[in-house]
Amino acid sequence: MKVRYFADTDTLLITFRDADSTETRELDENTLIDVDDQGDICAITVEHASRRAGASSFSYEQVAA
Repeated sequence: MKVRYFADTDTLLITFRDADSTETRELDENTLIDVDDQGDICAITVEHASRRAGASSFSYEQVAA
């Protein structure tokens, strides 16, 4: 999984896996979901991420199984 924040466009891109997306679905006007040919989520794009997703205060924690 990769999480990238583009400050110049205030866009958050969360890539769950490297796969060819075959369709982009609009969840709302500022949230896009990329899916593969099986309908599985490959990535999510969030526009206006600092306001809508708290991207400016992002942290990551891996929890042991």
